[in-house]
Amino acid sequence: MFAAELISNTIPPLKTSDTVRKALERMSEFKLYHLPIVNEKQYLGLVSEEELMEIREQETAIGSLSLKILNSFVFENSHVYDVIRLFNQLQLSIVPVLDQQKNYLGLVSINSLLSYTANLFAVNEPGGIIVLSIGNRNNSLAHMSQIVEADNAQILSSYVSAFPESTRLEVTLKINKTELSSIVASFERYDYEVKAVFNNTNHDDDSLDRYNSFMNYLNV
Repeated sequence: MFAAELISNTIPPLKTSDTVRKALERMSEFKLYHLPIVNEKQYLGLVSEEELMEIREQETAIGSLSLKILNSFVFENSHVYDVIRLFNQLQLSIVPVLDQQKNYLGLVSINSLLSYTANLFAVNEPGGIIVLSIGNRNNSLAHMSQIVEADNAQILSSYVSAFPESTRLEVTLKINKTELSSIVASFERYDYEVKAVFNNTNHDDDSLDRYNSFMNYLNV
């Protein structure tokens, strides 16, 4: 998945001629705390709600102000992981996307990123979840898949969490079955440590909790 595929066209950028009031109103409308400033196709940078809130004269054009502009963006062919990294490192609510000539193409909002991530991890698909604790030298997804598929099931999604100063990894598997007892027994038979099992059947199952835990882990 490339950044260009996540662009949202529903949020217009600001122009230098827009007033502070208009900028704040637009941020409030879309529940954002950053917006890009663009003249024609030229990307000038990001302005923050926090800084605009300190401006007393709200009818002032933002182009006439001395603002701390963030020159943060990704190129259209950047991987989604680069988008996530920028959200995380700079605590942004949007990430601008530029072409190779640095023309503004649009932005990725935190909501579009969350929707993509929910689809990526099959959050809305019915099924169960198994959380394994393994050594970092035993991280073989192929072997885990063999164990699951031997029970006529499939892994819908997976992700790995590492921990500082530890050689242990936590592997979360979303599986397209809710009856997981035989799969759990198979994992234990192969000396995997099963930390947790979630196997509700409705769409509001604990997979959403695991997804939220993942997003908290990323600090997005």
